[in-house]
Amino acid sequence: QVQLVESGGGLVQPGGSLRLSCAASGSMFSIYAMGWHRQAPGKQRELVAHITSGGSTDYADSVKGRFTISRDNAKNTVYLQMNSLKPEDTAVYYCAAQRLSIYWGQGTQVTVSS
Repeated sequence: QVQLVESGGGLVQPGGSLRLSCAASGSMFSIYAMGWHRQAPGKQRELVAHITSGGSTDYADSVKGRFTISRDNAKNTVYLQMNSLKPEDTAVYYCAAQRLSIYWGQGTQVTVSS
């Protein structure tokens, strides 16, 4: 089993940047595929970025070229670097770990507003 704790959310102006972190406890972090999802008010949760255990990445079209997902297996941590933020990026961001089951963090709020 994996426990996930996100951090790094907050309020940022349009065009600004944030870096989210997701720290995992439990064993064998490196074998899990990791993802960042987000859920805005009144909308369904959507996958934003994904990284496999081998380091391959994939992004939602809406964030390509602006967001970067990465992982540090030595630190049991996955990151989401978010640049050129837009108001429509406002959401609760969730970290997820997946192998045979999927595990979720508690979420961190990101608000993009002037």
